[in-house]
This record gives sequence, C-alpha cells and structure tokens, in this order.
Amino acid sequence: MATAAAAVTRGVGAKAAAALRGGCRTAPRGRPRAGPVRHLCTAPGTAPDMKHYLWERYREAKRSTDELVPSIMNNLLNPDAIFSNNEMSLSDIEIYGFDYDYTLVFYSKHLHTLIFNAARDLLINEHRYPVEIRKYEYNPNFAIRGLHYDVQRAVLMKIDAFHYIQLGTVYRGLSVVPDEEVIEMYEGSHVPLEQMSDFYGKSSHGNTMKQFMDIFSLPEMTLLSCVNEYFLKNNIDYEPVHLYKDVKDSIRDVHIKGIMYRAIEADIEKYICYAEQTRAVLAKLADHGKKMFLITNSPSSFVDKGMSYIVGKDWRDLFDVVIVQAEKPNFFNDKRRPFRKVNEKGVLLWDKIHKLQKGQIYKQGNLYEFLKLTGWRGSKVLYFGDHIYSDLADLTLKHGWRTGAIIPELRSELKIMNTEQYIQTMTWLQTLTGLLEQMQVHRDAESQLVLREWKKERKEMREMTKGFFNVQFGSLFRTDQNPTYFLRRLSRFADIYMASLSCLLNYDVSHTFYPRRTPLQHELPAWSDGTPTFRLPLLQEAQAK
Repeated sequence: MATAAAAVTRGVGAKAAAALRGGCRTAPRGRPRAGPVRHLCTAPGTAPDMKHYLWERYREAKRSTDELVPSIMNNLLNPDAIFSNNEMSLSDIEIYGFDYDYTLVFYSKHLHTLIFNAARDLLINEHRYPVEIRKYEYNPNFAIRGLHYDVQRAVLMKIDAFHYIQLGTVYRGLSVVPDEEVIEMYEGSHVPLEQMSDFYGKSSHGNTMKQFMDIFSLPEMTLLSCVNEYFLKNNIDYEPVHLYKDVKDSIRDVHIKGIMYRAIEADIEKYICYAEQTRAVLAKLADHGKKMFLITNSPSSFVDKGMSYIVGKDWRDLFDVVIVQAEKPNFFNDKRRPFRKVNEKGVLLWDKIHKLQKGQIYKQGNLYEFLKLTGWRGSKVLYFGDHIYSDLADLTLKHGWRTGAIIPELRSELKIMNTEQYIQTMTWLQTLTGLLEQMQVHRDAESQLVLREWKKERKEMREMTKGFFNVQFGSLFRTDQNPTYFLRRLSRFADIYMASLSCLLNYDVSHTFYPRRTPLQHELPAWSDGTPTFRLPLLQEAQAK
C-alpha cells in the first residue's frame, strides 16, 4: 500500500543511514546493509568503550531522524487518492459496474449496533443462549476487517501475507492470549496452508480458519468474542464449533429475515449516510457516454429506497442493467440460474428473459447469461465492490474484468499516517531497526546489553504503532513489518483501490493509473518511487488544485 511509511523508508536510507555509518568510527562503507562493520578506530593498545560508542551512534541516528521528519511532513499522502496494484487506463473502460452496500451507499455507525443487537437477541430467543449475554453491547473499536477466526479453538487473530500470526493480536473472548500460549497452541506462529480459510475465506472442507472480509462481519466478530467471553468468565463448558455456527446463523438471519432491511427502510436518515457525490460520480460517467450496471445481493425494494434517497427517484435512468438478490459469489460461477424480471410492485414475473432492458430490475441470474445478453466482456469492464472475495476475485481470475476495491478504512488510516506523531514514530522505528541490524556484529557482553535495550524499545514502539490504528489488532494493511493477509488478497484481486467512489471525481475519465515500483529486498531504492518519474499522490498537490 502506498503510505507515508514509504517516505519514511526512503528517508532512513539517506540522512539516517549516514548517521548509522558515522565515518571512521562506525566504519562500514556504502549502504548500511551491504557488508560487515569494520573495527573501530582506536589508539593502539586501548580497548574501545563499546557502550559509549553504541550510544553515540544511537544519538546521532536520533538527531538525523528528527531532522528528517519535517521534510516527510511536507509529503503527506492524499486520503482521497486512488491507489493502483496494476496498470490500468480509464480510457479503455467502456462499462462500469457497481455493488450496492458499502460501494454506492455507506451506512452510519448505528447499523452495526443494530446487527449486533438483533443477532444477540436471536441467539437468546431462538438458540436458547443465556439471557445474561444481553448485557454485552457492541463495541465499534474492538475488531477490524480481515481477521481470521479459528473455529475449533475459538480465537480471533491477525495473520500476515505469509500465514504468520501477529503475536499480541490473538484474542480468546475479549482477552488477549499470551504469546507463549499461542506458540504452544500452533507449535510456533505459522498457520499451515491446510488450516487456512478456503478461497472465499470460509471454514470448510477441513479448513479450521474463517476470514472475515465483509464490513458487515464487524458485529459478527464482536458478538462471537462477547459470547466466548461470557462462557469463559462463568466457567461454562461449551463447544466452540456450535457457537461459531449459531452466531453465523443469527447474523445471516438478521439479513435473510429482513430485520436489517426493515429497520433501515423505516428510518433511512438514521442508517444511511447521505452521499451526494455518489450521484455526481454516476452523472460524470453518464455524461461521458459510459454504460453502467448494478449487481447486488440486496433485495429490490431496499435498493430502490436507498438509491432514491442518495441519488434521486430517477436513479434507474442512470443504469443500463440492475440486478438484485444476485447471491454473489454464486452469481459469478453458477450457470444454471436464469434471470427473473421484477415488476414495479416487487412481484416476480415468469416470462423468459431475452434481453436485459434499461430501467427494468432483474433478480438472480448468473454472469454467463449476463455476458451472453449484454456482450460486456473482458478488460473494457470495471467493477467496484467492497468484498475482496465475493465481489472481485472471480471477476479478475475467471472473466478478465478490471476491478476496483472500495476500502472505507483507507481514508482514516491515511489520516493517521499523515500525523506528525505517526511519522516521528515510524521514522525512528525504521532507523532503530537499521541500527540494530548494523550493530549486531558486536558480540561482547557490554554491546549485547545495549542491543537488548534497543530491542526492548523497538518492541514498545511496534506496540505503539499498532495502537495508532486499533488497540487490539492494529492496521488493516500491516502487521509489524509485513503486509496482512487482507492486503495480500487485495493486491491480487483489485486493480485499483480507494476509500470511496467519490475519489473518481479527482481523475479524468482517460486517466491511467500506474502502480509504483517499490524496491524488492535485493533491489536498490533508486529504482523505486524515489525517482522523480514515479510520484506519490500527495495531499498538498490535491489541495493546490
């Protein structure tokens, strides 16, 4: 992900690296990572004072870091930018497709509380769970998207792109599991491939992990943790697999039984964040002759009321095709289900569909029939959605569509990354890590004591940076140093990603997105985005425009 941390890394490679070298006293020449450190320059017959030497290097690096921060603060990233994983030109895009929930429409904080409360009550009333769990209320600051849940062990955790658990982010109930227990539980911190979630993030076919990728899953994770907490605190013996299934079914029923839909329709101003820019985006595309379609799992009347509220009563005039209750991701794979027409009263008609007509609403169907009826194939189609698996994966892997991910959390994370406190902490964390790497060649007891102090400081700073985003689980996009498993899937299945569709208003319809070349571990930083030809989407440039 393009972040202010990129600027931090480049800065550490310049001024801060010079401080690490320190001339004759530190002795390595060239890049800090390019070879062993030579012996100190000391008078013949005298032993070097390693403690003094190392702390002097530490202070020099600290001063260099402090000097570097102001220049980084002048290169803040624009939270309303679009970021690219793959080169793509909008001039090639003729057809734009959209999901509905958390793509065209955004919901207020009240919705997750509604889902949590409704599912909790279903657990009590229909699954006979203890009435005492009603004391638990939804905490919007507990979980983040992309977490994995071990169904059999009843623990929630964050996993990186290499299947390693980030220690300190494993929770049983509402309490963190000690690192030693996690390592004993998994015989290390690595989760084998056969235990990971399946392709769509589900726990099936022997997979013991479930990955929560949907924004709607935030209340589900919190409810799971709360009920686990109640059983543990009250020493109640229970089967974790049954608890997971019951919570999953209760969350599902909040949607399927229409509880959520009816509540939103009854008080639309409370639950839907009015976004006038949604209409502006659609109007801009329509003015440039682009075709547009909507494929959503939500029901017809619900979508109609929501779109009428945020876009206008004439919203269907903007779309060439509208498909509801599509049952994604099955819509993209199941060739058997035909389309059904929905009339103005919401009644399903029985006539065979030979053409998908503008202004008409259709239900179910499948992508293969959709392609046959519209001819909209390949890289001229760009589809936007918030769910990496259900919305985007099949489209990019099997059908060659271009894909755009809507990641609402991106805007808030970028704003945090633009703060001086974050930049100061990350810059020093990177510098200290380089200092540790370089000075580890000193194996004497005095030097090792100093290095242990540095490692302790580094561990404390890592915990601090995690807390900038979420106290329990940290950033959606990073573990301590690696990309998260969520980001790995985002990078694989989305050509571009952004905080909201409104970001499109900042770009011309013929704009080409170029992914920045970030250096591999064995490449020189000079080949990366540090060169003038690869520029970051900077905040001050957007403000100047």
